[in-house]
Amino acid sequence: MIATTKVTMKAPGRHRKGTALGLCAALLVALSAQAGVTLNAARVGAADLPALEKFYETAFGMQEVQKIGNNEVMLNFGDSVAAAKANPAAQIVIMHRESDDQKDSMAHLIFNVTDMKATAAAIVAAGGKMEREPFVFGNTGITIGLALDPAGNHIEMLQQPKH
Repeated sequence: MIATTKVTMKAPGRHRKGTALGLCAALLVALSAQAGVTLNAARVGAADLPALEKFYETAFGMQEVQKIGNNEVMLNFGDSVAAAKANPAAQIVIMHRESDDQKDSMAHLIFNVTDMKATAAAIVAAGGKMEREPFVFGNTGITIGLALDPAGNHIEMLQQPKH
């Protein structure tokens, strides 16, 4: 299993919703300073919901924690379904959409990872692709990797420097 922590940003939407998502993310950041406000979930979309669910299970070791009909599935981190259901961290929600034609490249998921090379390899092996190979950002020591899931949703991975 690839060691990961939690999703830390907003999910992509259609182009016309990109600005609204950005404003919502800014509002979420502003509100997070208030007691009792935390990130509940990040949403992505896919025309083939079961295939994208399988991708996140395979690439990131996530488990299905809830399903609503054939239109929405929730995933979380855990070594088992029970552990994922008990995990209080933010979830990824995959919602059915008619097309995987993405117009907004700004909205994306952000994962913290401990092994960037292994995570990038798992993404490719699970059917995703690297949009940009991992690189060290300036002189911060932070390694960043950019990928696309099979439905075209953008994924950013951050690996903190090792001290």
